[in-house]
Parts: sequence; C-alpha cells; structure tokens
Amino acid sequence: METPPLADRTVLVTGGAGFVGSHLVDALAPHNEVRVLDNLTTGSRSHVHDDARLIEGNVRDPIALQRACDGVDVVFHEAAVVSVTRSVDRPRETNRTNLEASLLLLEQARQEDARVVLASSAAVYGDPTDVPVSETARTEPTSPYGVQKLALDQYARVYASLYGLETVALRYFNVYGPRQQGPYSGVISAFLEQAQAGEPITVEGDGEQTRDFVHVEDVVRANLAAATTDRTGEAYNVGTGSQTSVLELAETVKSAVDTDAPIVHRPPRQGDIRHSRADVSKARSRLEFEARIDLEAGIQDLAERTAAPERPRKATDRGERTTS
Repeated sequence: METPPLADRTVLVTGGAGFVGSHLVDALAPHNEVRVLDNLTTGSRSHVHDDARLIEGNVRDPIALQRACDGVDVVFHEAAVVSVTRSVDRPRETNRTNLEASLLLLEQARQEDARVVLASSAAVYGDPTDVPVSETARTEPTSPYGVQKLALDQYARVYASLYGLETVALRYFNVYGPRQQGPYSGVISAFLEQAQAGEPITVEGDGEQTRDFVHVEDVVRANLAAATTDRTGEAYNVGTGSQTSVLELAETVKSAVDTDAPIVHRPPRQGDIRHSRADVSKARSRLEFEARIDLEAGIQDLAERTAAPERPRKATDRGERTTS
C-alpha cells in the first residue's frame, strides 16, 4: 500500500464542501483529522467526507476562522468567489472574500505556525504574450479576480519571507472534473450538460482560443505535494503543459457523449484570453508533480459519471454551525 503523502496531521480545508476542496478532503480524511470550513453558498453538505468535521461558517468571520484553525498543522485555502464575471460586477464584495478573508487566514495560520497551501490562479498572468507561461512571466491581470489572486500570491510570499510562515501558492489553470457545478462552472461542464440534453454546444467566438485543462484529481495531487515540499514561499503553476482549442474540446465532448449535436457559435466574451498553457517545469522539478490524467480519458469518465450522477453522500453527524 502506498504511503500517504500527508498523514497524522490536523488539517483545515476552507471551501472543503466545494469543487476542488471536497476532492482534497476525500484524499486527506482517511489519514488525517480533517476540518472543513464552508458556508455552503456554492458547496454542498453532501460532498463532505463522512470522516471530516464540517464547521458551517464564513471564512470572512474571524471567530469561525479562529475556531477552525485552532491547533491545525496545515491549511488548504480553497474558499473563494471564483467567478471573473462576478468580480467585474462586484469588485469590493469579491475582494472581501478573495483577499481580505485570505489575509485573516494567513494571520490566523501565523498564530498556529501552520503551513498554508493557497489556491491561486492563472488569472494572475492576464492575457499572456507567450505560451507556455512560466511563473516568472509578466503578471498583468485583466479582472478584479486576477488582481485579488495576485495580491494573495504576493501576501503568501511576503508572509514566508517576513514571518517565516510556510506558504505555497498554486496557480491553477482550467480545472475540471466531478462536482463542478453551478453558474460559474467550467466550459467542460457546460458542454457536457448541453450535449447530454441534446442541445447545441455553444462556443464563444471562433473556438480557436486554447486552454490548459487539468483534472481535479491532479490538482489534489499538486496540493498534497505542496503540503510536504521544502520549497515554500513560492508559487507554482498547476496544469498539464498542453493546450486544447475550445473547438477541439467540443468535439471531444461530442465523442464522449456519442451525440451529433451541432456546434454553434456566439459572439466572443469581451476581454477573453486568446491562448493559455502552463509551463510546468518548476512544479515538476521542485514539487515532483506532473499531471497524469489525459483530457480525453478525463472527459469520458466525467461523461459517464454525469450520465449516472454520483450518489449523494450524507454529511457527518459531527457537523457544526458557526454564525457571524
């Protein structure tokens, strides 16, 4: 049996009832004491592992945060408002969650001397002039969301150098996989939903724009590597190092669902990034992380899962509610 990369620790996952967070909790709960802090706005109680302790509260609430962080060894910070569109419409509101609350968390982690692995984003790069994009590339975000993630990225670096807090920022590219849902879910989930409903697959623009799609299970592996690495105080790209056009993606989804649904085009989104692909050499050399799941296989698996939805999981009886 493979030795788990992180075991016998007290761990907090903020946003642990959400998409990436719940998968991370699944990997951690069998070997650690795991707490989840989530206000269940976008997360689901049914996604929380039975062996994890759910604290229902807002990461913006200092009391809830202090309670959740008490005695922890490692914090995985996944809680965020992940919508670029919402950040454009409501920059102050999203800043309170994506940056101000994250700063509260860093302060609380400093009190506990806990390592913090933070979910950053490829949005910090804005519209890159060259691909693949390395961690040393120019950072010029094109949305408040990107600015918020870049500021968090820099706070993590400063807390490491100034206070000696062990931090690692992971810059996620386009994450997909089971449990990705809601109005801000990714393009793969949207295409699958359209194809399985027998509706046209809607592509924004000409479809030649490219993205680096990385499976959530690989993202979990990157987080576990970040939790044990000696190379802290740094940021790492989390992607596959490959790029796929949106049109190619639509065809892959059609094949996975076995549908002849047409692909239709609508006007491009304003400010949409043309090309994105991660340079993964730093993560490979320093975290010993490399994505394993092929995009076609990942989409096929996801199509099968969504055709026969994952059975809901009962929340633990040890769940708690923390009010502001």
